[in-house]
Amino acid sequence: MPLASRLGQYIDDNAIQCQQVHHARSRDLIHAVQLAQAIPELTIRAHLLLDRDGPAVLALPFQSTPDLEALNRYSGRSFQLIDDDTASKLFADCDAGHVPFLAHAYGLLTYVDENVLTMEQCFASSGSANTLLRLPSFSIRAAFSSGVVGVFAQAERDEIGELSQGKEYSLDDVARRLTKLYRLPPMPETAVRILHLTADPDSSVHELSDLVEHDPSLAAQIMRYARSALFNYQGDLTCVREAINVVLGFDRVSKLAMGIASAKAFRVPSDGPLGLTAFWSHALHCAVLSQALALVAKPELAMDDREAYLSGLLHNFGLLLVGHLFPPEYRMMNKLRETDPTRSMADIESLVFGMGSAQQFISLGHGSLGAILLKLWGLPDATIKVAGMHQNHSYHGEHENMVNLVQVANYLLSQHGIGDEEVELNIEPMLSRLGISHDQAYALAEMTVDQCRELDEMGKALVA
Repeated sequence: MPLASRLGQYIDDNAIQCQQVHHARSRDLIHAVQLAQAIPELTIRAHLLLDRDGPAVLALPFQSTPDLEALNRYSGRSFQLIDDDTASKLFADCDAGHVPFLAHAYGLLTYVDENVLTMEQCFASSGSANTLLRLPSFSIRAAFSSGVVGVFAQAERDEIGELSQGKEYSLDDVARRLTKLYRLPPMPETAVRILHLTADPDSSVHELSDLVEHDPSLAAQIMRYARSALFNYQGDLTCVREAINVVLGFDRVSKLAMGIASAKAFRVPSDGPLGLTAFWSHALHCAVLSQALALVAKPELAMDDREAYLSGLLHNFGLLLVGHLFPPEYRMMNKLRETDPTRSMADIESLVFGMGSAQQFISLGHGSLGAILLKLWGLPDATIKVAGMHQNHSYHGEHENMVNLVQVANYLLSQHGIGDEEVELNIEPMLSRLGISHDQAYALAEMTVDQCRELDEMGKALVA
């Protein structure tokens, strides 16, 4: 839905001017702000309140915290904050996690922090997981003309500085802090459309081929891939739809196309061992080998080979994010990798990430940063976990088998000089858990490298 029906009707009835900003489906307002590339400082957030006299809504600047003591003192009431699950029951026409900014549309009293009314423009929830609203200053004042205005926000804590104090934070905690300081790249439009397409069980090869062909460079890479020795197709492929139907299949093309399209979000140099050319060679080989390993893993693990392909393809996206957000540190990493190819990436990161004002974030490592971005983009949980944990060879936890699978693929490829570092890892316990024999794993790696020579040319073409 473009926006909640009751909110839309209220906006129309009261002639409130606003613009709809559409984006990929989001989990909550934090996620929507990231996907829509909205400005956090110019975003308002609605908090649902409840006491014995009924519900109300508090509208605050996005990065502020409710001061319930001040609100209750001012209003003479005893409000408590209500969670999103309860809010979803009250706002039946809204998506879960998306409390609409304008409570008057639902007959509720609204308390408005005075800082909201001083904004020159604002972004706000429409009640829809796919749309934010953008309002000019005069529309903000018109929308809240019936609201109760006061000082209802607590002073913001220096949450950014807390990262350096040795505390443990979840991925969501770090993501909130990161997005306050940096504009993370949104998922490109083509990748968003592919993600929507793959989430729709009724989508067709016709729709996917039309989407791919809309991007000539993407279509050329899909055709190159289908004609490669990896598939050894002897016929004459004339179009993307034929490549999907005859050679590649819907799932493989959708995953590859989404990965290629997503990488266009980053501005990263192409040269060097960590440049885009080397990145794509590694990513494509790892995707192919991860899928091959998943297909021979023991059946009781129910390894999804399509998910393995995507996880192998995207597991190193954190490197691209480092290059995009922190170019000086990235150039230093690239130089250190080139001059000392035996040094581990963890060592390189520890050397470089102690430099500059961004160290509190990039000291987390490219794996964690990649996981944050993939989570914000709405990628599958297993792919997020692989990105975050692919350097942690002692990891045990959720999606452990998929993490191990990609770690094995990385190790095997490193023996052929493919990847961003020489991997030292005893893969035998992992192979045993996956139900893959030593000979099987090494044979698949050899076959992948032999059959994927053309992937190096494909990688070069992707950054041309």
